Amino acid sequence: MVKQASVFCNGFLAGALTKTRDSFIFTYDEIYLASRRPAIALTLPKRQEPYKSKELFPFFEGLLPEGENRKLYCMSLKIDPRDSYRLLLKLAGKETIGAITVMEDV
Repeated sequence: MVKQASVFCNGFLAGALTKTRDSFIFTYDEIYLASRRPAIALTLPKRQEPYKSKELFPFFEGLLPEGENRKLYCMSLKIDPRDSYRLLLKLAGKETIGAITVMEDV
């Protein structure tokens, strides 16, 4: 099953984060790539080729709460605490601090 989310930087569409059965893929949006806007993270410099990983990229993991806060969010949302991607989709649209938001595509 493939799940996709749109990644925004300061309200501008920066790219797409996709979860496949066995990997995560981040792809910059073509318009964002052509703009003078910065990369969303130093670990994800702007480029045309998609980034692929077996684990959720550390940058996106860093947007999530840790420790007791994570446990509380997971309990209230009924999410397995190990399911960082699902937690990201539930929280990163409105609960993150900073320029990045992540909105699940429906």
